[in-house]
Amino acid sequence: MLFWHSQPEHYWPTPAEHYQNPPSSIYRETIQLPFLKQEDQTPIVPLCPAFQCVLCAPSSPGIKLHEETLTYLNQGQSYEIRLLSNWKGLGELAEGRRLLRSVVRVVFHDRRLQYSERQQLESWQLNHPGDRILDIDIPLSVGVTDPLVNPNTLNTIEFLWDPSKRTSVFIQVNCISTEFTQRKNGGEKGAPFRIQVDTYKGDAHGGFTEHLYSCSCQVKVFKPKGADRKQKTDREKVEKRSALEREKYQPACESTILTECIPWPDIEAPRSPPSTPSSFRMPTPERACASPVCASDSSTESSAEQSLSPSSSISETQQWLVRNRFSNYCRTFSNFTGADLLKLSRKDLTQICGVADGIRLAHSLSARSVRPRLTLYIATDTSEKKTTDDTSQTVYQELYLEEMTAAELTTKVADLFSVPANHIQQISRTGPHGIHILLSDMMVRHMPDESCFMATLQKMHNSDCFHCILR
Repeated sequence: MLFWHSQPEHYWPTPAEHYQNPPSSIYRETIQLPFLKQEDQTPIVPLCPAFQCVLCAPSSPGIKLHEETLTYLNQGQSYEIRLLSNWKGLGELAEGRRLLRSVVRVVFHDRRLQYSERQQLESWQLNHPGDRILDIDIPLSVGVTDPLVNPNTLNTIEFLWDPSKRTSVFIQVNCISTEFTQRKNGGEKGAPFRIQVDTYKGDAHGGFTEHLYSCSCQVKVFKPKGADRKQKTDREKVEKRSALEREKYQPACESTILTECIPWPDIEAPRSPPSTPSSFRMPTPERACASPVCASDSSTESSAEQSLSPSSSISETQQWLVRNRFSNYCRTFSNFTGADLLKLSRKDLTQICGVADGIRLAHSLSARSVRPRLTLYIATDTSEKKTTDDTSQTVYQELYLEEMTAAELTTKVADLFSVPANHIQQISRTGPHGIHILLSDMMVRHMPDESCFMATLQKMHNSDCFHCILR
């Protein structure tokens, strides 16, 4: 269940309005003692924190007073974290350095699991290849810029935000508490987590290293709709108790305020200044040249390097996985040789790597090549003589076109004649009655597949450029 704002859209609460003292807090009403002068007493006003984070999920009603709150979450559901700021140092920053960097992470609450956190996360990754423990829901987030999800840290996300503007980040926790317990007895006995938010400000070098504020809260994650059932169960248990016993429990709140804590001790590399969105795009592999000119010894060697042979060792198999963008599964196939990997069927690969990556890995192992969109057979006539009717002695070369444009065909023809592509000023095709028709993208797209042409280069007057004629 997703909890939206209970107030109108135009009303965005300040940290002071959010920071309401619970009945069990240290700020209590002053006791009217007869031996104290009431005029000397000054009322205690709670301080408004500079920063505050609010998780829009209800706290459990089954927690006793003076104990830390506990919030139940559903696996994979988007939950809002509001980032509120009353920071006085904002005006001291320059206009270009007003962004702050916040790191949100899901960590273990139990100290026993904290010591083995790395092993626990690696074990979870092996059982859920391709998944993350913590994700950010970018379409629902407000005021979040330059989000970064590091594939090496499954339980951490980070982003930049302006403290002078409304900011909300929506997160999804994809693991459940019972996955980290020895006995699988259900969500009630599962391991509790902590959601922690660390905030940093920028320095003079463009990085975000100076710590400002950290806060966290305790949560438990259930399977979908399990948190709602647990919340209802706790409420019914408290309601069955007497009025005196109910006073020992905290009242349930619609939202959970993250309490201030010490920063996370991980030593991470400082984040560089905001970059363009293109720097976060996945790199695309270079398109292999499929023309006959490129089908030389070098292309044969490159294709041989890209294929995996049954005699490949474990290290060669790992290198092949990294080279073909399967580095996330290097640990999964850490003990596999080339023969072991080739023995796996497509069904096995989809079960191990998921449907998308499993199909891609199966195609990569079978070295299935993509058929070009257009194939042309072209023979070069460097003597500039007319072709004879006897074409049995003429040698043709294949040209494979993917984009099917005149520019692509010009580049491929230039490679055939070993001249720079910019030296071919125009390329034409002979039409009816021997006329020359200037080649266009539309003409290339309508060429029949496996057409045959005789290409001739004619030097243009007063220029180093050529005119290519396809007959």
